[in-house]
Amino acid sequence: MTLFIWALVFLVSLFMLVKGADFLLSSAEKIGLAIGLSPFIVGVTIIAMGTSLPELVSSAVAVFQGFPEIVAANAIGSNIANILLIVGISSILARRLSVSKDLIDLDLPLIAIATAIFFVVASDAQITFFESVFLLITFIAYLGFSLVYKDDEADEEHELEALKASRPKIVFNDIFILIIGLVGLSIGSHYLIESVVNLSEMLQIGVGVITITAVAIGTSLPELLVSGKAALRHQSEMALGNIFGSNIFNILVVVGLPGLFGTIILDTQTLTVGLPMLIIATILFVFSGISRRIHVQEGSLFLLLYIIFMAKLFNLF
Repeated sequence: MTLFIWALVFLVSLFMLVKGADFLLSSAEKIGLAIGLSPFIVGVTIIAMGTSLPELVSSAVAVFQGFPEIVAANAIGSNIANILLIVGISSILARRLSVSKDLIDLDLPLIAIATAIFFVVASDAQITFFESVFLLITFIAYLGFSLVYKDDEADEEHELEALKASRPKIVFNDIFILIIGLVGLSIGSHYLIESVVNLSEMLQIGVGVITITAVAIGTSLPELLVSGKAALRHQSEMALGNIFGSNIFNILVVVGLPGLFGTIILDTQTLTVGLPMLIIATILFVFSGISRRIHVQEGSLFLLLYIIFMAKLFNLF
């Protein structure tokens, strides 16, 4: 295929991502509220997992095709993009993202713990079968604990009654739009990645750099679109809940599940540049969250760090 055709595939895929994210956010939010979930739980479960589907699918395919080094690079690159790029842009769009007490008490510690566990598991440049099982068990424990904690809290504050009183009704069209949104995100992300990789190869860009940059950004576009739209609507809880759930899903499930079918390898760039930057980004995210506000200045700092990260990958300094 020529350069022009791959450029056209890129544009069509990007359009599918935009519409898919729009359909997903509108239908998933309504369905989640209709069954009594809080906006945060909607972000952590339906939307976060839905927008992480491209990472999971591409990682599984990479293992089966004999490229296990793509898995960790994709997950690490996506998480860095989620924090530095997406939270940065979202905070600029919203002018200020509010961090609720719930996020500080539960979710900030959990994302810190999950990232620390992943760092320990991945620091020897490989993730084995049993380490992958441990990552998956950790995710199940996180999800169960998070849901139970939120349900107990809602009971204490009598929020469930308020939610039930204002629950929308689910109609077939909501389910249909949700499925169309997920399909659009999955197909759009797949072909966006494929087009970016082929364009990069035609432009003679290294495969290792492509994986942790272009592929990671491509699979993170759904998160960017969902969180960006939520930020514009001043739905800080939805925007941040999407990032928390997606990041934990990436490092525990997107890596853990493919790891059941083969040892995951970290290439040199992922190990020496990507993994340390993931730790730095997560620490900054946690400290920003503790302050209960993520302002424009902090968002700008996140974006600057992402630019530095990209420059380092391309050996510009």
